[in-house]
Amino acid sequence: MKIILRSGAVSAAVGVGLSFAVLPVVPATAAGGSHVRCNDITALTNAINQANASGGRITLASRCTYTLTTPDNADDGLPEITGNVTITGRDTTIRRASDATQDFRIFHVMDGGTLTLKSLTVRGGSLANANGGGALNEEGTLNLSRTVIKDNDALEGGGLANTAGELNLDRSTVERNTAAEFGGGVLNDGTLTMKGGSLLRNRAVTSLGGGLENRTGSASLESVSVRGNTAIEGGGLRNANGSTLRLKSTTVRDNVAVSGAGLSNNASTATLVRSLVTRNTAITAGGGIANVANGQVTLTASRVVRNTPDNCSPAGSVTGCTNPTSASNTVTPSTSQLTPAADDIKARD
Repeated sequence: MKIILRSGAVSAAVGVGLSFAVLPVVPATAAGGSHVRCNDITALTNAINQANASGGRITLASRCTYTLTTPDNADDGLPEITGNVTITGRDTTIRRASDATQDFRIFHVMDGGTLTLKSLTVRGGSLANANGGGALNEEGTLNLSRTVIKDNDALEGGGLANTAGELNLDRSTVERNTAAEFGGGVLNDGTLTMKGGSLLRNRAVTSLGGGLENRTGSASLESVSVRGNTAIEGGGLRNANGSTLRLKSTTVRDNVAVSGAGLSNNASTATLVRSLVTRNTAITAGGGIANVANGQVTLTASRVVRNTPDNCSPAGSVTGCTNPTSASNTVTPSTSQLTPAADDIKARD
């Protein structure tokens, strides 16, 4: 069999090969967005700046950790979000280096900005004198999808702080974050919507709202596990200052506080629908729910049971919530109550 190569075809093929050889290699920036190589912080910074200017999607390397050693500006590890920015990964982490010499949070969404994070872990942000260790949403929109906010700390809002903005969490987890004051996991002074996921083992060290401090906002949690959080008041959740809180198909369990271990509702409105508050422990009262300052708590097909030392305080303040006859005024939590079992997430009564 003869193979015939025509001279014109050969010339064309050679020409095409040379053309490809001289083309520069650049990240995709068209409709497909930008692709950032593993731990290329300069490229990530440039991609965010470009997305701020023109909008766009940034795709990070799968199963990679992007480590920030110095801040981009005074308080933020990455550029402030002023445009419409989407960052997507797969088992991908963005973190502040454990040996970083400066304190900074990871993300900061500014007024009018929108940041969407998908399949990421954000961890290690630290700000002793400011809010939002993992991310601060300041009058913007922050969307989290299948994202973990973990091991961050701040003055307020150890994991997330939402200031007059919109915060949406979809099947996301806020875990092991610490606030010196309000909101170990989340501080909400805006609108918060959370569907699926968990508020897990967060801590407000000297103040209020271990898992969530809904300080001056509106918060809706559906199919969420609020578990193992601690605070002085409102171990799992605190709803205060005329705020509104709605729980649907949500479990509040194994939280610890001096008062209001599961939920502290202070001069606010809380509605629980098909939800369970159980096995929370208060040092003084309100093991399940502390409802004070003329607050209103409504239980619809919901149970508040097996909390210590009581289910609801003051007695009779929550219609449909009764206390065990053996309820006492004080209790000393055991070590196991202060550190709930990690694999015990199933709601039981």
